[in-house]
Amino acid sequence: MTLVERAAHLRVAGAPIDVRGDAIGCAERTGVLPRIREQRIRMAEHGVFVHADGSVAARLPVEEMSDSGDAIEIAREDLVRTLAAALPASADLVLGDSVDALADDGDGVDVHFVSGRSERFDLVVGADGLHSVTRRPAFGPERDYLRHLGLYVALTDLPAEARADRTNPLYNCPGHLASIARYKDGAFGVFLVRSGLLDHDHRDLDAQKKILLDAFAGHTEWKIPQLLDAVRADPEFCFDSVGQIHMPTWSRGRVALVGDAAHCAALLSGRGTSLALSGAHFPAEELDDAGGDHTMAFERYERRQRPYVEFAQNSVTDGGELIVPST
Repeated sequence: MTLVERAAHLRVAGAPIDVRGDAIGCAERTGVLPRIREQRIRMAEHGVFVHADGSVAARLPVEEMSDSGDAIEIAREDLVRTLAAALPASADLVLGDSVDALADDGDGVDVHFVSGRSERFDLVVGADGLHSVTRRPAFGPERDYLRHLGLYVALTDLPAEARADRTNPLYNCPGHLASIARYKDGAFGVFLVRSGLLDHDHRDLDAQKKILLDAFAGHTEWKIPQLLDAVRADPEFCFDSVGQIHMPTWSRGRVALVGDAAHCAALLSGRGTSLALSGAHFPAEELDDAGGDHTMAFERYERRQRPYVEFAQNSVTDGGELIVPST
């Protein structure tokens, strides 16, 4: 088994995430659930909406927003490291490379990488997110499957805000959200902006920063100026559209997709990580049960996974209006 990651290191930046529903059973069967439970955090429970002067307006109604009582909130870096530590010794982890082209001849898949090297594999599984480069050569361009939800999200590191006080304030005004999230010994800023789909390079850091800075131009209330200063200084600033991927099938021949590459439900669902875990576990189980018959295994994987995906994708209708009101 070969794992290929575009980044030159394991990417651990980002907001905490949830493991919930059927993904808990998947984590248990793969032996990582005890470690996940040990690293549980409770960041969302400390969220409060604030006025422009910083005074508290209301507590974030986590109980009303959650559709699952079994969710385990965990820092992204903790989950990444837990999963990496559980890799078998036989796994070959390749960092700093990415798929450039695929050729499936029915007996195997010839893969050409950005680095220039080529290799042949029995199966290729794309687990490379909303903007999957594995999906493109096998299934066609992203625009054929993307459903933009009218929002953009950004994350920035806030080392000056890390402190024992776990209150996590959220300030919103029509079309905008700026917030501070604290957990463990760190803090980061979260921004959401209402916008139609923008034509920009999602790997151009300076262009992404300009979009966000322009969106909040003139906003001097609360801590927005300080948060924007942090954006300007952050070398690992993260910015992306909030969208879903809807595909009629997640496999074609010997190529399959899992996680956000196949069926991104968007952050408002709270189930992206759980769908990624079950979406990786189910095809592995089915390949084992089918004795390596990938056609049968991929069909069974889709039948098992699709109900969870449809539920998650349909759950995002109200969250955006609560967090980022349109009026």
